[in-house]
Amino acid sequence: MSIRTDGAVIRGQDITGSLDIYANNVTVIDSRITSTNWWGINLRPGYSGLRVLHTTITAVPGKGPDNGGVDYAVSNMGSSSIEVGWCDISVFGNALSMGQGTLHDNYVHGLVPFRNNGGEWQHTDAVISGGGSSGTLVVRHNTLLNAVPVDQGASAAVGLFADTGHVSNTVIDGNLLAGGAYALYGGGDGATGITVTNNVFSTRYHRYSGVYGAVTAWNAGGAGNVWRGNRFDDGTPITPEPAG
Repeated sequence: MSIRTDGAVIRGQDITGSLDIYANNVTVIDSRITSTNWWGINLRPGYSGLRVLHTTITAVPGKGPDNGGVDYAVSNMGSSSIEVGWCDISVFGNALSMGQGTLHDNYVHGLVPFRNNGGEWQHTDAVISGGGSSGTLVVRHNTLLNAVPVDQGASAAVGLFADTGHVSNTVIDGNLLAGGAYALYGGGDGATGITVTNNVFSTRYHRYSGVYGAVTAWNAGGAGNVWRGNRFDDGTPITPEPAG
């Protein structure tokens, strides 16, 4: 479905398909979306104000367009913040994909590995940001689980990657993280304004939360970067290795 009406409210719907948003201030609430598309909900460039609340977003493994895979539960291609809150999200390879927005109180789980159209295992992340955004990304009070095996593409629970520019202005606070090669990729050498506080790194899948550790690519010397109060689920504090 292409949504082209500003201020549209999609409430109480059970949708087999996906929502492609070409409008401002659209709200999706108390609904269920089951996708076989590249995404469950996608905000197109030039539009703003999307809110996705109290909604279940899932997909059908083996039926997606990426060699059977499905990529993004919620994708923000726009140039402004969106809100995703109190949602249950599963199956998609990169569940919440955006450089800016407020992601809070969501449960992301059950990511499904797949080989992409290039024949390679698609990297999987519960939350992924590619950098280069001028806005702020807030990830707060979520449960973000990535149980995918590392030899089938597991990347992170939260992946802050400098793929399209430096990572900046990001808050990762009060989440439960588990899985991936590392549970958190911290943005790398050029990252600034990254605040990572009071997160619990669960060992439910791996001894150190991720296969290789809890965190990597953390730029401790970056301007405005803060690491505080992060611990394993037994209370052991976590001190990240330097980026590099």
